[in-house]
Amino acid sequence: MADLTPLAISVLALLEERPMHAYEMYQLLIARHNHRLVKVRPGSLYHTVERLAGQQYVRAIGTERAGNRPERTTYEITAAGSEALRQRVETAIETWTNEYPLFPVVLSEAHNLDADDAVLRFRRRIEQLNQQLAEITERLDDARARGVPEVYWMAGDLVRGQLTAERDWLTATTERIESKDLEWQPRKEQ
Repeated sequence: MADLTPLAISVLALLEERPMHAYEMYQLLIARHNHRLVKVRPGSLYHTVERLAGQQYVRAIGTERAGNRPERTTYEITAAGSEALRQRVETAIETWTNEYPLFPVVLSEAHNLDADDAVLRFRRRIEQLNQQLAEITERLDDARARGVPEVYWMAGDLVRGQLTAERDWLTATTERIESKDLEWQPRKEQ
């Protein structure tokens, strides 16, 4: 069984709902704000659909053209695609994997900045995190108000928790740098 990328998981999950063409998938992922969870670009989405078709996880069921628009091929998920999706969700939930995000890497090299510069940049990141948290909270509150079952938006709640933890850690670390509780080694001049 092929390992499914996050975008492939999203495509298969959409096709579990109903058959659709790739551009419709793209629009739906953006409308649902899933682009906050998985990197979505039209080109990569089309490539992913083609790859899934080659693996026989999806199949084309028709092509249509509306006016001057390009032809659009509608896809549906196959039984093998449904099984691959189910297995990938099962194993990814139960198995922790280091995903190698960029921030811990640059954080481990922050000592290359002067303390004041690091604090400035940490504060800018904290501002961005606060903006993201406000946006996510608004979207989660909206989903709750519309009666969307929590099972459909619990990933957003996880992201909010992760961003809150990062913001709180950065705020405390910034305060420790400013109070000299966290000793900052000056950058070596060359």
